[in-house]
Amino acid sequence: MAVYTEVSFAEASKLLQSLKLGTLKTLEGCSGGIENTNYFVTTDQAAYVLTLFERLTPQELPFYLRLMKHLAYKGIPVPDPATDKDGDVLHSLNGKPAAVVNRLRGKSELRPTPVHCALVGDMLARMHLAGVDFAMQQPNLRALPWWNETAPVVLPHLEPEQAALLQSELAYQNHVATLSTYGALPRGPIHADLFRDNVMFETPADAPQQPRLAGFFDFYFAGTDAWVFDIAVCLNDWCIDLATGASDPQRATAFLEAYAQVRPLQPQERDLLPAMARAGALRFWISRLWDLHLPREASMLQAHDPTHFERVLRQRMRHPLTLDALTSATA
Repeated sequence: MAVYTEVSFAEASKLLQSLKLGTLKTLEGCSGGIENTNYFVTTDQAAYVLTLFERLTPQELPFYLRLMKHLAYKGIPVPDPATDKDGDVLHSLNGKPAAVVNRLRGKSELRPTPVHCALVGDMLARMHLAGVDFAMQQPNLRALPWWNETAPVVLPHLEPEQAALLQSELAYQNHVATLSTYGALPRGPIHADLFRDNVMFETPADAPQQPRLAGFFDFYFAGTDAWVFDIAVCLNDWCIDLATGASDPQRATAFLEAYAQVRPLQPQERDLLPAMARAGALRFWISRLWDLHLPREASMLQAHDPTHFERVLRQRMRHPLTLDALTSATA
């Protein structure tokens, strides 16, 4: 959510008024993240997030915005894109495609407990099922083809041991993609980036042990892909020790049990969970390497440390994430 494109108060005000969202009161650039320009805005009606898209094209964006609209209609707590008089969810500002969504209440939980993980697992399963009848299709644009294209670009920046790890894991993931079990994985729209900072919780003051999940947001990496990959991405962030990348069995078990109560995992998903956990780590290692070594200028920019997901990948290779391993660890 770095600011690449400056937006004036008057420019934002004009867009919000055209969408009948009220009179602009405040406009504040958001720091953190690296893909789009984001502003928090408030009007005399409500609070919103204004996004200008820096990489995604007008041809790609309707999938993300319509998916959010579809999920919101199905009762999943996600930002609901504002439509213009013609019903369009995609707008334009300063020559960039733009969208305005309602701002979710609550705050992110960066030190989740098993309770938080269970809430995320439950809602992720509900989100997957709610997307089954979503009519639009778009591939996960940061999936295996992108890894294959991007790895050669970042390899020159790595130490020999790191380069060998990246190349060997990429070869392994290309092999997994040829398996019949991989082809049989249940698929549909996935979030693909559901980290701790992309979920909001509200915690009652009189019941701090009973948080409520207030919403999922930042769907701009979403795509049609295997649901178990979405699960793996979550397990690699919500259910690990951040310092070491090691799995936290209690949080992982809470997440998976809550998910399975809504949508039980299929046999092929259980079989490939270890490989997908490695795939999720590889995906974010490559993208963070790319962002670090081929940065773009922005007035607010916080590049993420790529070595974090290198550690996660090594942990997933040494200690495969299997349901049997979680069961024995929490018994």
